[in-house]
Amino acid sequence: MKQTTNNPLLCDPETGLCELPGQSSQQEGQTLSPNQKPVRIIYYTDPICSACWGIEPQLRKLQLEYGVYFEIEYRMGGLLPDWSYNSGGISKPSDVAHHWEEVSQHYDMPIDGGVWLEDPLHSSYPPSIAFKAVEMQAPEKTTAFMRLIREQLFIEKKNIARQEVINQVASELQLDTAKLEQAMEQEAKVLFQEDLAQARQLGVRGFPSLFVIGKDQEPQIIYGVRPYKTFEEAILSAYPSAEKLPYDKSWQGLFKAFSSLTTREFAELSEMPRAKAEELLQQLAEEKRLEKTTIKNGSIWRLSEKN
Repeated sequence: MKQTTNNPLLCDPETGLCELPGQSSQQEGQTLSPNQKPVRIIYYTDPICSACWGIEPQLRKLQLEYGVYFEIEYRMGGLLPDWSYNSGGISKPSDVAHHWEEVSQHYDMPIDGGVWLEDPLHSSYPPSIAFKAVEMQAPEKTTAFMRLIREQLFIEKKNIARQEVINQVASELQLDTAKLEQAMEQEAKVLFQEDLAQARQLGVRGFPSLFVIGKDQEPQIIYGVRPYKTFEEAILSAYPSAEKLPYDKSWQGLFKAFSSLTTREFAELSEMPRAKAEELLQQLAEEKRLEKTTIKNGSIWRLSEKN
């Protein structure tokens, strides 16, 4: 599945990157400074980026082991403005469906590409602008919003460019949907455009792109899907005093930390062999302790209501 022509919806497994056409990786002197915690991570992403879904296990483990040392700031990248281009073998939504099936198997993260056949998105801009509106209203809920909106897309095959889907996720997080819609028509649009402009200044050429910034240091840049060790080393380089924190690796502890986990996420966070992790998850589902949602490319698990 080697990518020969840049197309933002073709995420090359060899580079782990969804690239924007015509973007260079050259930075233009944009200054980035650390936040309150000793390390700041600026994460350029997009709600429909399948490679960004592929690094969820790494980012969740990083949060558990080093989260006290870093702040993560999401910025939107504008992966799909519209369908007015034709490159990389993708010219219409249905072309994405098969590609996502391959991406799912490569990253071992469940993705159903059926949305591109049944109710395709016209653009990734609406959910991106919605993210900025959530950031305005409840910044502490942005990570949860991004996770849920991606689950709606990758697992539930929902068109997350539709306002009713955005509002459904916002309601689940107890956000004010009327206020959200108003912001999406005004200030959030401006903030989204600022993200796009900053991405161009920094030479962001694809997603995921993470800038790891320590005090008085040049940013370390992580492009694409990389092993957990790459993210860990970046934190330790930015803040050498950081120490890996222990965390509860039991199934109860992990589902307390995260409301949903894919099989791969649970295996990585519990540090179990994947087959053993899946066996345990299935047993817990049979005991009605977990709820299992299965699609053709894998499963996602949540605590059952009785827990």
